[in-house]
Amino acid sequence: MQQRAEGGQLVSINPADGVAVGSVLITTVEGIPRLVFQAREAQRGWGALTLAQRAEVLRPAAARLKSEAKRLGELASLEMGKPLAEAVGEATYCADGFAAELDEIVAALADVVREDARATSILRHAPFGVCAAITPWNFPILMLQQSVLPALVAGNTVLLKPSEETPLVAREYATILNEFLPPGVLTPVFGDGAQGRALVLADVNLIVFTGSRETGKRILADAGPGLKRVILELGGKDPLVVLDDADLDLAAAFAVRNSFRNAGQVCVSTERIYVDARIREEFLRKMLERTAALKQGDPREAGVNLGPMVSARQKAKVVAQIDAAVAAGATLVAGGEPREGNFVAPTILADVDHSMEIMREETFGPVACVQAFDSVDQAVRLANDTPFGLGAAVFGRNVARASEVAARIEAGMVGVNQGCGGVDGCPWVGAKESGVGFHSGPEGHRQFAQVRVITAPKQKA
Repeated sequence: MQQRAEGGQLVSINPADGVAVGSVLITTVEGIPRLVFQAREAQRGWGALTLAQRAEVLRPAAARLKSEAKRLGELASLEMGKPLAEAVGEATYCADGFAAELDEIVAALADVVREDARATSILRHAPFGVCAAITPWNFPILMLQQSVLPALVAGNTVLLKPSEETPLVAREYATILNEFLPPGVLTPVFGDGAQGRALVLADVNLIVFTGSRETGKRILADAGPGLKRVILELGGKDPLVVLDDADLDLAAAFAVRNSFRNAGQVCVSTERIYVDARIREEFLRKMLERTAALKQGDPREAGVNLGPMVSARQKAKVVAQIDAAVAAGATLVAGGEPREGNFVAPTILADVDHSMEIMREETFGPVACVQAFDSVDQAVRLANDTPFGLGAAVFGRNVARASEVAARIEAGMVGVNQGCGGVDGCPWVGAKESGVGFHSGPEGHRQFAQVRVITAPKQKA
């Protein structure tokens, strides 16, 4: 990891220049059971409130988050290397949407009444109890809010374990919410995988995790003996299919933006591009033009599109995949030159195939891999030749045809002539090994609560 532990402190390092940003006190593994106990005690009172009451307790935090959005964004940029404008935009988006999110969660978890001639049933969304929320570093504010807010409104108490790469911004976010929450309802836990596993093994009822497929599998195994509920958003290896009738300017712009945004450190980054062989050369030319216009550098500088990898370890992984692909016959169309520090140049690889690791395993870096196809059936087969199934995209001027292709792709979210994210109210959901459960939107919010059915006979007149 980029961060280092010193005398019980977790020191956060700026990946752009290696300078320490600040530190937090590491939570001891031995102390986690006590924190879980305190959270369970606090849950009695918190869970006894109504949905509306819990939302009203949290509602003033929206204004505080708004007032602190610039500072939170600046801190996130320093900790993980996201361009400053994007980081501040993430913080502002979360603050602006906070109140509406509260309302959506309350509506999603409201009682549902079912009745027949004999009886009336109430479907009640009750809290599970104590939730362990383990959040990632690539969207350190957005993913935290999407994990913590529905858990709290549902009546759970939360032990928040942010990534060791971004502890400072998580601490600041939790501090703001804790200005309004009762003691013990939201408790940050700082550390690395040891603290995360200790939380999973502790006496918690719900585990919410966003991160790698490998870690997700371990969490699922550890949660199994206690039959703990889990919500896992795991990795992706998202395909983009460019059909022969696609608007190549639109498709190339999307490919460059979605492959290199946040230095490729996005769960739904475009990592595999399948393009009709007849338009391959023109598509690559348009991608190359747009890639050459990108500016990489210190994320605090104006106009920078790409910052560094979050850590030297992440950079090494990405560079190793690129080097292995080139050694196996891939053509380096752009990038590939060494960069100092944690920077990896935006890279385009052509002539790739599925024998190469870079086409099978998640890269999580600024790399776009382009493979030609001869038929739509072949494109669909290649897109589905993966254990992952988070997002995907299909580009083609004939929207009906492109939509038919999209429906054949095995992913939780597929965009046609756009990214994979749905309209407001849609869940963020993965298929295959990219997720267990899901979050966001009314359907996602309900994953944070236990459905209970209370039935009583109707009174005779």
